[in-house]
Amino acid sequence: MDITLPGEGGRRASYRLLGRPAQPVAGARFSRIAYAAAHVVADPLAMTDPWSLPVVDWDRTMAFRHHLWRLGFRIAEAMDTSQRGMGFDWASAKELIRRSIAEARTAEGADLASGAGTDHLARSAASTLDDVIAAYEEQFGFIEGQGGKAIMMASRALAVVAKGPDDYARVYDRILAQASGKVILHWLGDMFDPALKGYWGSGDFETALDTVVAIIERHAGKVEGIKISLLDAGKEALRDRLPDGVVMFTGDDFNYPELIAGDGSKHSHALLGIFDAIAPVANAALARLADGDRAGYDALMAPTVPLSRKIFEAPTEYYKAGIVFMAWLNGHQEHFAMVGGMQSARGILHYADVFRLADQAGLLADPELAVARMKSLCDVAGI
Repeated sequence: MDITLPGEGGRRASYRLLGRPAQPVAGARFSRIAYAAAHVVADPLAMTDPWSLPVVDWDRTMAFRHHLWRLGFRIAEAMDTSQRGMGFDWASAKELIRRSIAEARTAEGADLASGAGTDHLARSAASTLDDVIAAYEEQFGFIEGQGGKAIMMASRALAVVAKGPDDYARVYDRILAQASGKVILHWLGDMFDPALKGYWGSGDFETALDTVVAIIERHAGKVEGIKISLLDAGKEALRDRLPDGVVMFTGDDFNYPELIAGDGSKHSHALLGIFDAIAPVANAALARLADGDRAGYDALMAPTVPLSRKIFEAPTEYYKAGIVFMAWLNGHQEHFAMVGGMQSARGILHYADVFRLADQAGLLADPELAVARMKSLCDVAGI
């Protein structure tokens, strides 16, 4: 099967698909905790003002969560992948969290954790640490009130208000001390959100690391684990300093295969946005890893890395467009529209590269459907 795709310099070239979709393993059991940060499906017919009034297709959004649960993944809900802070507001996130927690109760073995942040507090309205604490308390209270588990997301407002590491410690100490259950911490790098530059009160990684470790040590009984999304495998050395019982979740969408596999003595678990897009292959790979088949795991995961690096290329915060593009190609939604009009954040050359790499990774579930949809996108782009 062939398709004409655009390339650099305005040239067009025929691409012949491999057309070998991955075969996930039904009922797979993993030896790693694997959270997929899931996207939301917009309702393009109802979004009369896409930039400021998000409208969600709840049926399709919940159906995608069932897709991930069937493949053995836990879900990290209402996180960066769902466009928190980039078109998806807290009011919408509350409804997403409420629905997802209720939906999980209908699916055997389904599990999820939900993002608690401060995004309903405008950075301009945050003047004190107490403002930030109150914002976190509101979101934690809602999630825990629904019977859910919280992921403590990094706060743009805290990054504005805090004067140094002690201010971060004060906020995290307060929230963790009063959390009703175990919490996952989330260290999101400024490549994902420039507003988080200097988070933890320092631009120096080792200094920031000391602050994080000290917080975790004080609250080890309340912290399930920490996810770091810094796109630097070396920085996951943090896992060597974690107290017993606290786990590392890789959020490194560039180097995840080797971090999950580990070195034979230590490994990272996973909380990844790329799992949304590569779930069928990741399912099969993690099943191989659980069976002790490292070579089989590597063979499946390796082709997904170029795809992930393309989707998460700079400006990294726009990776959500590639995630939703993949869902559209694979028939999980009938349109390529996003809240905030975010599909316009990447160009046709980017999408053409994602299409090729998805095929090479075995991630076009129905090649004929994917080709038809890619051709329609090329038509709109004048290709």
